[in-house]
Amino acid sequence: MIQDTLHLTYKAARRIVIAVVGATVVLLGIVMIVTPGPALVVIPVGLAILAIEFTWARRWLKRLRETISNGMANSRARRAENHRDRVQN
Repeated sequence: MIQDTLHLTYKAARRIVIAVVGATVVLLGIVMIVTPGPALVVIPVGLAILAIEFTWARRWLKRLRETISNGMANSRARRAENHRDRVQN
């Protein structure tokens, strides 16, 4: 019985620590949007920390990765098209 209580306490403490650390990192990233700093790096790191324990953070991180990937693909396609136009002219 005591081991069950300790196990639950450990799980709860781990969840709280991950939530506090992850939320702090995300909030620092949000502050860095308006102040100098690498916000676009810090926010995903905070979400990755939160994703260790929370499903909603995993979904947000996945959506963020897809958005970045799609944006990069669109950027590459535009650059390739511009290059083709320059080469043809």
